[in-house]
Amino acid sequence: MRSDKIKKGPSRAPSRALLYACGVDSAEIQKKPFIGIASSFSDIVPGHINMRRLEEAALKGVHAGGGIGFRFGLPAICDGIAMGHPGMRYSLPSRELIADSVESVANAHSLDGLILLASCDKITPGMLMAAARLDIPSILVTAGPMLSGRKQGRRLSLVRDTFEAVGNYEAGKIDSSVLEDLALRACPGCGSCQGLYTANTMNSLTEALGMSLPGCGTAPAVSAEKERLSYTSGKKAVELVKKKVTPRKILTEAAFSNAITVDVATGGSTNTVLHLPAVAREAGIELDISVFDSISRKVPQILSLRPGGENFMEDLHWAGGIPAVLNRLSVFLKNSPTVSGRKILDIARSAEVEDIKVVRARSNPYRTTGGIAILYGNICPDGAVVKSSAVEEKNMVMTGPARVFNGEEPAVRAIRAGKIKKGDVIVIRNEGPCGGPGMREMLGPTSMLAGMGLEKDVALITDGRFSGGTRGPCVGHISPEAARGGAIAALRDGDIIEINIPERSLNVRLTDQDISLRMTRWRKPSGKISGWLARYREAVTSASEGAVLR
Repeated sequence: MRSDKIKKGPSRAPSRALLYACGVDSAEIQKKPFIGIASSFSDIVPGHINMRRLEEAALKGVHAGGGIGFRFGLPAICDGIAMGHPGMRYSLPSRELIADSVESVANAHSLDGLILLASCDKITPGMLMAAARLDIPSILVTAGPMLSGRKQGRRLSLVRDTFEAVGNYEAGKIDSSVLEDLALRACPGCGSCQGLYTANTMNSLTEALGMSLPGCGTAPAVSAEKERLSYTSGKKAVELVKKKVTPRKILTEAAFSNAITVDVATGGSTNTVLHLPAVAREAGIELDISVFDSISRKVPQILSLRPGGENFMEDLHWAGGIPAVLNRLSVFLKNSPTVSGRKILDIARSAEVEDIKVVRARSNPYRTTGGIAILYGNICPDGAVVKSSAVEEKNMVMTGPARVFNGEEPAVRAIRAGKIKKGDVIVIRNEGPCGGPGMREMLGPTSMLAGMGLEKDVALITDGRFSGGTRGPCVGHISPEAARGGAIAALRDGDIIEINIPERSLNVRLTDQDISLRMTRWRKPSGKISGWLARYREAVTSASEGAVLR
């Protein structure tokens, strides 16, 4: 075992002494594997406040399976709380901190295996990156989605009933007392936000990748089922160590193909186009973003959850969860292994679809193609991403004059002041991985547009990114980004922007010579950044490469 190097032999007596100080039994230390339980528990992140009971369940499972469990902590950032101010710059970079932290603890203490307790937007992909990098037996337990809120019989969710409600308030549609009442009711307790936003998308895809047990991606945070899954994962972690099943045996090209298939079929978050390539890179696989588009062209969208639809994660779970989705998509899947010991097609074939209104048949999809499109053009020669599942048919092709803003805050001020008109194309730049730095999400401006009733008449393009809760004609991840001399830096107010999602194109009506001439006058933004984000700015790669660190 890996842990032998810290516990066996006369020279390891000091290490044993310190382990005994932690309460490890002297009769068990030599023969039982050491299983690290990496927990991102936090009192300020609702998706993580239930993790203490999951930690305890996992510990019991490890001991029942014949191992010794050790908990250690990791940072967690709530994107909803960090959104709309400079704190959001830390969200995407925290993914790298999480992966590095798991690596540091696991290698410094020679752990034999890992249970990774995750939930929210950057934590789950950070944990997956660590598992792929370390390649020691690992299993993820995602902490589960939040239940819907309630108001006068109507179900509520965070994005539509708080973020978009701010737009309603700014437009004078509701008063401050209604806004505050919605804030009190929208999030009734623990869990990741109720729709297929980034957290729940990544938690679902972790199951599709084969790195968590069947049902784990959708089981509600408040459920006893989630506790049982954590217990079983504890036992399974010891079994994975004994059988030498490591993540790179699970995280194959076939597994990533399956995950993208589920992603586009469910209408998941565009942030997966950052996270899956980053995880694949750690597993030694090059995953080009064009693969998302090629799979999306042939796989139908069979779910319609918020923000684009009306169903919630709880509906998906009671309809059969991700196994039910796999069942519907079996003809598109590759038979890859999973941490459960079962192949993905075995899970798919044995699953039952319990609500055909939630998980539709392939012959009756919400859309005949998947929910993500990769666009190219003279604004984004390296690509850009749009959640096509959240765009209405009439908005699939849009042309309009640019309204250019150097950052999120001036754009929000313009929207709030009523300076954005129907037909405008808002351009928010200098918010990419380098330019932000940190590639902030633009849920603030997009939800305000929706709340003010403009989401069907105004487009938004950015070198930043979007929350999984964004809906409407919003194109992100424009690459190269403005701070690295991308063509988006050359845009000016009044330039005519052409968005054509069916043809996968995003262009400005300028010649290459026009763009080149404008760029001769361009100077890289020089905003002062301190702390570790200054190092991040220098090391981070393009969004088209997963925004990983060199």
